[in-house]
Amino acid sequence: MTVTASAPKAPPAGAVPPRRGLGRLAAAVLRHRRLIMVAWLVLFLAGGMAAGKVSNRLKFDFALPGQPGYETAHRITQLYGNGGETSPDIAVVTVPAGQTVAADRAAIAAGFDRVRAAVPEARVVDLANTNDPALVTRDGRSTWALILTPTPHGFSNNTLPKRVQAALGSSLPGYGVGVTGMDQLASGGHDKGPGVLLETVVGGLGALAVLAFVFASLLALLPLLIAAVSIVTTLLVILGLTYLTDVSFIVQFLVSLIGLGVAIDYSLLLVTRWREERDKGATNEEAIVVATTTAGRTVALSGLTVAIGLLSLVVLPMPSMRSVGFGGMLIPLVSVSVVLTLLPAILGGIGQRMDWPHVRHERTASRAWSGWAQRIVNHRWIGVGAAAVVLGLLIVPIFGIRFGQDSLSSLSQSGPAHQTLETLTAGGVPTGVLTPLEVLVRSGDAPAVQARLSRVPGITTVALPAGPTGTRAGITDLVAVPDVASLNNTTLGPVNAARSALAGQPGVIGMAGQGPILQDFSKAIYGHFPLMFGLIALLTAVLLTFAFRSAVLAVKAVVLNLISLTATFGFMAWFWQEGHGSDALFSIPATGAITFWIPLMVFAFLFGLSMDYEVFILTRVREEYDRTGSTTTAVVEGLGRTGRLVTSAALILFLAFASLASAPVTDIKVLATGLGVGILLDATVVRALLVPALVALLGRWNWWLPGPLARWSGRRLAPAPAA
Repeated sequence: MTVTASAPKAPPAGAVPPRRGLGRLAAAVLRHRRLIMVAWLVLFLAGGMAAGKVSNRLKFDFALPGQPGYETAHRITQLYGNGGETSPDIAVVTVPAGQTVAADRAAIAAGFDRVRAAVPEARVVDLANTNDPALVTRDGRSTWALILTPTPHGFSNNTLPKRVQAALGSSLPGYGVGVTGMDQLASGGHDKGPGVLLETVVGGLGALAVLAFVFASLLALLPLLIAAVSIVTTLLVILGLTYLTDVSFIVQFLVSLIGLGVAIDYSLLLVTRWREERDKGATNEEAIVVATTTAGRTVALSGLTVAIGLLSLVVLPMPSMRSVGFGGMLIPLVSVSVVLTLLPAILGGIGQRMDWPHVRHERTASRAWSGWAQRIVNHRWIGVGAAAVVLGLLIVPIFGIRFGQDSLSSLSQSGPAHQTLETLTAGGVPTGVLTPLEVLVRSGDAPAVQARLSRVPGITTVALPAGPTGTRAGITDLVAVPDVASLNNTTLGPVNAARSALAGQPGVIGMAGQGPILQDFSKAIYGHFPLMFGLIALLTAVLLTFAFRSAVLAVKAVVLNLISLTATFGFMAWFWQEGHGSDALFSIPATGAITFWIPLMVFAFLFGLSMDYEVFILTRVREEYDRTGSTTTAVVEGLGRTGRLVTSAALILFLAFASLASAPVTDIKVLATGLGVGILLDATVVRALLVPALVALLGRWNWWLPGPLARWSGRRLAPAPAA
């Protein structure tokens, strides 16, 4: 290992670097800026026309090929066209006062026959076709039926519950009629939230307020324009992707809201550097070239880290998550393309006129952030200790985290769906009716399997529907109701007992339902999580090693990201699972668990997004170190130049996620708060406190790179003495 006396000097301020790579790109953009603007305008208009079609082509499928629960569910769907992996609707009929279900059995049966005619795509498992007394409440005044529904095939409203209720209401006037189920309880009975478009607009207005503070000029509008082009163009590409493969509905939310944040962040970085170079005396063209060469390199690097984080989802054995990986990867890549081409083209034309009034200047670093950085450098051990305490307290709750579905108490506590569920539970019907098991057996063995399953502890009843509702092609679908809803690993006792009891039982083909599929998900997805994390960590570390020209900074970035994510998961467990704040802020009690797919999404997106801030700060620190040869000076100047950008960028993303949290579904709220709090935590405690403190503490070891890599890069990259 060689030790150099000082780092290489950077070109003087305002000088145009050699036009290689991004410098050549900037020069080419300036020569053909009108053509480039027209090209992006065409894509924007085409995307605008296509955007309305995207929603209807997205899928809700959470298939797990190869897993026993899913394969059984898939076979049930093939045989019957419904059931298997979807939570059923539960229709409840309550007879008028003074009457009983037994006396009105014929009328009620006719009512459910009306449902079969009105909703032919569903199966109705009711009292008439099972003769199961467990389908009547203990007071004898209410009866319920399972409506086994098809898997949704698009991002559109589910009208089936309304159609069921309308059919029952019209055929049973004077009776109490209600429909409940996991989906109805999760949405609180609302068909829609504010919608992706409105959420994006709200996030955009919040971003405009932040940008107005940062730029103090009409330039605040420019990042929003870039974001609009990026989002709409990405949706156009997503639409094309839906004709090649299924794409998850999650992608639409993430393209709109994360695309808003990422495109604005990248625009903010490049425009700020452009203003800085102009304030130092560079011409407009020189400033654009320098900004694209320096800040543009950071933008490209950041986009790659976000894309790597999302692309890591493709190693999961779940097509919907893979589609989120491929679809989500397009967000940063398109945003980078727009920022590196359209933005310089606009700056080369009307950019100077948009910088009005020119109140804020970028000639020198921010006094406030430089002062903060200096205090951290002077008290680096205190900075590391304070950050460690905060992160440690947030990490503690993760040791009790549970994965599954939201508890019933965290779902809607009012409205028709909740009232219908209360009618059932008050009548002695267990909450397991919301998540029944479907056991697929050969028809000849169905009675024996039914009898065996009925004796399993935790199973309340096992229904054997007559006719094509229960039996087709020599195969019967038994429906078992556990005594508790199968929502997470603490409520899977009946599922485990049923699986053990049926192991080796003649005629059993498989078992499906929410519980078995939850078990499949935990095994298949979280079993592959080490591979997912290993892939993303390795690729990111390699990329950052050559970007920062330091192995230490690259490894530190990956480790700090892991710590930041762990703290975020701990906060989610404390806030949502344990209910410390969810009730006060959202009027939602403790969820009891974190829905199984949410941590994966939070990990994939936050790993890349939070790495953005590491890249923003450390690329500028590296630049200042190359210029001065002093680690402490580099930390103070680097954070002074990027601190305001990072906090502003984080606030913009936080506002985008806050608007997403207005969706009526609890899972979306959990996802939005996890992403929002994770971004703020990372930008403040980690990047604005822990990162500069650690860099100051490590001193010359920040710049260490193994000899072979240093020789391969053609530079002297060994550590230099700290100033």
